Amino acid sequence: MKLYEFEAFPNPRRVRMFLAEKGVSVDRIQVNVPEGEHRTDAITAKNPSATVPFLEFEDGTCISETTAISRYFEAKQPKPSLFGATPADQGRIDMWQRRVEDGLFNAILTYFHHATPGLGELELYQNKDWGENNRERAHKTMLWLDRELANRPYVAGDTYSIADITALCGIDFCKFVELDIPADCANLQRWYDEVASRPSAAA
Repeated sequence: MKLYEFEAFPNPRRVRMFLAEKGVSVDRIQVNVPEGEHRTDAITAKNPSATVPFLEFEDGTCISETTAISRYFEAKQPKPSLFGATPADQGRIDMWQRRVEDGLFNAILTYFHHATPGLGELELYQNKDWGENNRERAHKTMLWLDRELANRPYVAGDTYSIADITALCGIDFCKFVELDIPADCANLQRWYDEVASRPSAAA
């Protein structure tokens, strides 16, 4: 089994953090995305969407998309559960995973790709207004998370989950593009300090 990634990018980091929490290791193959390697025939034959990360099995079949890869490893090794141990937990974690992925993680990546130089010549289309709109969405999501975290320790409840991984990687990418946690978001900062200190955050 091989995990194809570009180590500096936030989506591969989400998978590495998930695997670190599970205590699972896999062979990692670096794909030089800044040089366009993800668009070569060798890579698109494995993953037609030309994205990383993706997972290749011994029979040559592949699955891509960060959450899909994480679900595979959750099914292979259910404990510790990062998608929820009960139906209610699973529903709540899926809800918050979707919210932070859309409103924070994907929003700030959209800002990066549209309103900054992004990946330079690899950017096929840019819309600066759309990028700036998504930067504001990411900011508003951080304010929302701060209010929610006044009442619980983690994004989706009382236990650490995939939603925390996604939110942490999203906020770290926000910092990369100079959008910091708002100064008055004490609850979000408390949460961030805690989850960023977990060993998996360094994966």
